Amino acid sequence: MADRAKLTAYGLPRKPFAIRPAPHERDWMDATSQRYAYRCLPLNIANAHGWELLCTQGFSAWWNGKPGLDAITITPDVAGEVPAISHFGHGIVTFHVNAVFRTEPGYDLMVQGPINRPKDAIAPLSGVVETDWTPFTFTMNWQFTRANTVIRFEPGEVFCHLYPIKRGDIERFDPEFRAIEDDPDLYAEFKAWSASRAGFLSDLKDPNSATNGDKWQKHYYRGQTVGGSEVASDDHRTKIRLQPFMVARPDGEQSGS
Repeated sequence: MADRAKLTAYGLPRKPFAIRPAPHERDWMDATSQRYAYRCLPLNIANAHGWELLCTQGFSAWWNGKPGLDAITITPDVAGEVPAISHFGHGIVTFHVNAVFRTEPGYDLMVQGPINRPKDAIAPLSGVVETDWTPFTFTMNWQFTRANTVIRFEPGEVFCHLYPIKRGDIERFDPEFRAIEDDPDLYAEFKAWSASRAGFLSDLKDPNSATNGDKWQKHYYRGQTVGGSEVASDDHRTKIRLQPFMVARPDGEQSGS
């Protein structure tokens, strides 16, 4: 088993906080015909790639289109502490994250909106936080994309998605562009896949064909090349399951959060 790494959330005194491993399910995917959206393995892996922060209280927000702090009106469902405020102006709604996150040395946190959870009239903003040294919290921000529209965040709704990334990894890549013909083996595999794909889509129109029963090509899902027998990668995966945050007690024991 690969070495484990630690991700710790230090909850603030008397502040509500709810976090969970991101599930691969989505309501809109459930609603697709025969749940066909789940056939997209990259979508499923992305959905579950991190942890989600949940609203502890529902609220409504409205923006009049102006840049001022007072241009946004936020109305909580229950009087008391509101999970979001107008802090920056310009149609931006700011959520408090009631925890100080700590990663191991050299790791940042990618902080962004919920993955593959579209929301009308407002869009999440993303940030990368150096959480291996910071002793303070960060915020999660959403920006209205349309004025004079009431948006809702329900209790238990996801407002933030986060996961660790290795600092500097992306800067070590040397990107280049080449014609696919420069790699004859890759080009041959691509042409074989392209021909296979075209034939599959053609046969799919015939309700009596074996292809129609298959519904979709499963080469990528199975981690196989077009030939069907060669495994493309020895660490190919069809699901991702993250550990929930556990509550650490002074005696060193842990319990579910």
